[in-house]
Amino acid sequence: MLDDSEDIHALFAGAPSTTEFKKLRKRIVRQTREAVEQYGMIEQDAPRARWLVCLSGGKDSYTLLAVLHELQWRGLLPVDILACNLDQGQPGFPATVLPAFLDRMGVPHRIEYQDTYSIVVDKIPQGRTFCALCSRLRRGNLYRVAREEGCSAVVLGHHRDDILETFFMNLFHGGRLATMPPKLVNEEGDLFVFRPLAHVAEADCEKFAKAMKYPIIPCDLCGSQDGLQRQQVKQILDGWEANSPGRRQVMFRSLMNARPSHLLDPKLFDFAGLTRASEKLDINPDDIPVLR
Repeated sequence: MLDDSEDIHALFAGAPSTTEFKKLRKRIVRQTREAVEQYGMIEQDAPRARWLVCLSGGKDSYTLLAVLHELQWRGLLPVDILACNLDQGQPGFPATVLPAFLDRMGVPHRIEYQDTYSIVVDKIPQGRTFCALCSRLRRGNLYRVAREEGCSAVVLGHHRDDILETFFMNLFHGGRLATMPPKLVNEEGDLFVFRPLAHVAEADCEKFAKAMKYPIIPCDLCGSQDGLQRQQVKQILDGWEANSPGRRQVMFRSLMNARPSHLLDPKLFDFAGLTRASEKLDINPDDIPVLR
């Protein structure tokens, strides 16, 4: 896609012309395209898909929306995009910001109102975090909207750091090696869930959205709570990154380089059936000469 102001999508109008920003934009687009291709998000030999792209109003979802439109604009993403914001009834939520922005950008969209905030506040005891229930209610409503709109996939703005933090949360608190996969099928089996920003660093999303001056809406529901496990993990990773720049990327690459035979899960590797080379070749150990 050209950077001529008359030949780009409205989402990129007014983009900085600096070399630094162009490199940032190119890097995010490249990493997103790699994730889309690597994890098979485009179904080959299938009818043109429609994606429900979830827009919260945070830096990550704005970056996701912009990059997917750039790939679509270039002819590299043969899907139809429908942006969707779920207004969860949070007190003080600026309900007009996203509709006005999407209208101005000419982005097809649906704004869905569901008061999940009252449910979360009613069900979660004081002092407990809201994230799990809030996420479950939000996900259920987004799946419903996707079905109503004829979408085959729900597309989320989770980035590399979200995936890495989730891995450590599962490691520290869940007793399992698991994280957010870039591609999965929902429990009902009728929708894909995609995370095209899987390879993109949070810092790059922040720089991009700030440079584009997108109207960021903070999450006051969970972001205002203290002591969240994710915040604690983020602080640990920030410390490691400060002491050893690049540590996050090294750890992220390890998630793409798993060796089941060097872990301890017998469901992933047949330790009981492991044999020695001599047994595979049907060699009698007594026939092997002894070195003297």
